[in-house]
Amino acid sequence: MDITNASTTTDSSSSSSGAAAAPAPLTLALVVASDREGRFAPVVTDWFRSRLAEREDFTVTVVDLAEIDLPTSLSHDPSPAVRAELAKVSPVLEAADAYVVVTPEYNHSFPASLKNLIDRHYTEWQAKPVGFVSYGGISGGLRAVEQLRQVYAEMHAVTVRDTVSFHHAHGLFDADGRHKDPAAAEGAAKALLDQLGWWGRALKDAKSVRPYGA
Repeated sequence: MDITNASTTTDSSSSSSGAAAAPAPLTLALVVASDREGRFAPVVTDWFRSRLAEREDFTVTVVDLAEIDLPTSLSHDPSPAVRAELAKVSPVLEAADAYVVVTPEYNHSFPASLKNLIDRHYTEWQAKPVGFVSYGGISGGLRAVEQLRQVYAEMHAVTVRDTVSFHHAHGLFDADGRHKDPAAAEGAAKALLDQLGWWGRALKDAKSVRPYGA
């Protein structure tokens, strides 16, 4: 699993003018949903990580489901092998203040690998915000996102309104993974991260006063 701190450390010292210190960055888990051979996910993920690298309000850990071997058969008593795989991802989800899911659209829905990850966790998602970066053909993955909103509502998570969506994604990036016309996508990423940061901070502060009761 690729674990990367994608942001700089916020200076916690107060300025000479006595201004309040900036809050510590939120911990963001960036979940890469596709585990399909030949997937386009790394291109989209790398582009989004470049947007995150320019911000100081998040520290980032990448959870790439192509690197996690979880069987689809669920059990209340997982085998040692399954426990070992869960140990790679469950602590990351638990520690996160917020999530961004990078997902394609497969047959009007999202990948089975992502549903498997969601179903294996519950309290980890609760009272935390989830944002979406989607890609696909004419729909840009938005049908997958709309289904995920329903799933995450069941997990007691809060999905932010704005998304980043890449329609006909393969044609939007050059051979080096650079977006050919990034202005609109960069604006969408900023809106998504601004909303995610607000909800992440608000929910974290609320839980520090009163634990969330599902």
